[in-house]
Amino acid sequence: MNTTATPSQFTWPVRVYWEDTDAGGIVFYANYLKFFERARTEWLRALGIEQQSLREQVGGMFVVTATQVKYHRPARLDDLLLVTARVQEAGRASLTIEQTARPQAATPDGDTPLLCEGIIRIGWVDASTLRPQRIPAAILGALKAPA
Repeated sequence: MNTTATPSQFTWPVRVYWEDTDAGGIVFYANYLKFFERARTEWLRALGIEQQSLREQVGGMFVVTATQVKYHRPARLDDLLLVTARVQEAGRASLTIEQTARPQAATPDGDTPLLCEGIIRIGWVDASTLRPQRIPAAILGALKAPA
C-alpha cells in the first residue's frame, strides 16, 4: 500500500468503486467525506493511535464537529485517488484538519488537479457522556510532533 505518514501530513490511496458514484458515474459529493474519514482514521493508525483502543483504554474519542468542503473537479468510477490529511490547527480539545483528494496519476501535462478539499474540525469527547474534554497530552503530542 502506498502511504506516507508523518504527524504533519498523511496520504492514503482510495479507489473509486461503483457504490461511490451517482447515476452519472461520478463520485457522489457526500462520499468525499467518507474518503476523508478513512484517511484520518488510517493516519491515526499509522501514528500508533487506534480509535477503538482510545475509547476502551482512555475513555475518549474524536468526533467530527464541523465540515467545510469545496468541490473542484469530479472523480469517476475506477479512478485511483490520493487523499491527504494535515493538522491545520491543534487546540486543547479539538483539531482542525485540512484534507484534499487528487488523482493518483498525473495528467499528460504532469498535473494532479485538486478534485476536492475540506476543512474538518474534530473534537475530543468523553466516550460515555460525549462531553468535550482536553485531548490527552500523549495523543496531542503525537499529532503535533515535528515531521
